Amino acid sequence: MERLDKILASTGRWSRREVKELVRAGRVTANGGTVRSPEEKYQREGLDLRVDGQSVLCARYTYLMLHKPAGLVSATEDPRQPTVLELLPEHLRKIGLFPAGRLDRDTEGLLLLTNDGALAHDLLSPRKHVDKTYFVQVDGALDQSDVEAFRSGMTLGDGLVCLPAGLELLEAPDEAIVTLREGKYHQIKRMLAARGKPVRYLKRLTMGPLALDEGLEKGAWRPLTGEELDQLRAVPGAGTEESTKEFAE
Repeated sequence: MERLDKILASTGRWSRREVKELVRAGRVTANGGTVRSPEEKYQREGLDLRVDGQSVLCARYTYLMLHKPAGLVSATEDPRQPTVLELLPEHLRKIGLFPAGRLDRDTEGLLLLTNDGALAHDLLSPRKHVDKTYFVQVDGALDQSDVEAFRSGMTLGDGLVCLPAGLELLEAPDEAIVTLREGKYHQIKRMLAARGKPVRYLKRLTMGPLALDEGLEKGAWRPLTGEELDQLRAVPGAGTEESTKEFAE
């Protein structure tokens, strides 16, 4: 059970002082009844909370799918470059959302934004074996020798050891689908550069069971559906460890 003013303030839309004013004016209802005091306590689970008749999402955690465009960094803040959080409305920038795994500034595609650190950690940890797939275009022509190199695992010239990964050749000789179970810094770019075929374009398509909604324009976002969230939570061990460790991809 949590205080009503705490629940509403956690949405990022109102301060606790503003919540008190809303309640005093009779503008807040909970489960169909007018709230009389900001100190009233409710369970978030299943709570029908409304302000001026408009439903307010009050779940403890938020999960957003973003179609990341190029030109933004995957961070909560950066003093020099715009971040992906700047695509969100102000109230969502106040509730502690962070990217669950980074995409390079010039990489596009699926990015999960959440404030659920345990779930994010489990989706990104190599020990959980959560595959992530990417569409890639390179300078040069990919061939079976590249497939074998990825499949065997690679040790790069700087000593970076890469776990076995998937490389599926597509019809165009410069295009492929890459599958990773880890996410080391610039890993795909570094692996393909080591093969003499530098990356020209990179887009993340999936993270475990979560697939990019191609109906989302670049820069657009939406909440995860209940089915998508259930699929993420079904990943073995997902959400069982408290951590906000970030892995760079």
